[in-house]
Amino acid sequence: MKRILEEGQVNIIGERIKELREKKGYSQQQLSDKMELLAVYTCRGSISRIENGKRAVTDIEIDAISRVLDVSLDELFGR
Repeated sequence: MKRILEEGQVNIIGERIKELREKKGYSQQQLSDKMELLAVYTCRGSISRIENGKRAVTDIEIDAISRVLDVSLDELFGR
């Protein structure tokens, strides 16, 4: 069976989040600030670790990220 995650990686959408964030022209801090407006508190450092695949992403964070970046969950997951 093919592995979904590379060694040491704990999420499958980090790279996609970075790509979509940069496409919107947002910094990691801006993404964090906009998520906070939705009452989802994820610091800039956590955004960095999520994008690098070093931190898992909660379902609440996934929902907030998709709202802030104005993308569907399918688009966020690259489907």
